[in-house]
Amino acid sequence: MPEPLETPPPAPAAAEAPSEAMVLARQAASGDGSATAKLLRLLAPRMSRVVRAVLGAGNPDVDDVLQLSLIGLVQALPAFRGECDPAGYAATIAVRTALASRKRTKLQRSRVADDVEPDTQLGHEPSPPEHADAERRKELVRELLAELPPEQAETLAMRVMLGWSREEIAEYTKAPVNTVRSRMRLAKEALKRRIEADPALLAALEVP
Repeated sequence: MPEPLETPPPAPAAAEAPSEAMVLARQAASGDGSATAKLLRLLAPRMSRVVRAVLGAGNPDVDDVLQLSLIGLVQALPAFRGECDPAGYAATIAVRTALASRKRTKLQRSRVADDVEPDTQLGHEPSPPEHADAERRKELVRELLAELPPEQAETLAMRVMLGWSREEIAEYTKAPVNTVRSRMRLAKEALKRRIEADPALLAALEVP
């Protein structure tokens, strides 16, 4: 009787090729100027979307904050070790830059006692009431982010504005998942207290 044929061992899985962004980021981190320029062109659209999500599309500072975010990315590249997705790395820098800009703007407004909201979207083209209310609620949340401690504001923005999971936030902020969870809880509690203390905000956000 012929001996049964041995089942050959499975072929080793081919290593996944690094993405274009990863290749460029590693080259840029080593000082390659051409790779840096290509990486910026590749990541700029996503960073722009992040800035607009945090500031609001109608904010007049969007372009300036995007430029600051790109500069921040260039300055941070020497520390990039390829341990995370370059797009997420860049988005994290954009979130931090946008939040810092919003906090500065809020401080400037408080100093001049200016109640005008230059970045509100309600003065643009007329829109259905439901859409206008939704946009106003988003804008109020953006304004409240400027009142939170940086780590809490960053975590909440990534979770709410960008839709990142707790694990993704932990990866890009270099914080344990439990820390991310704690920051989310503290941020929500702070926002709830702020909203409940202001009847106008309570009504605008339709908080029961």
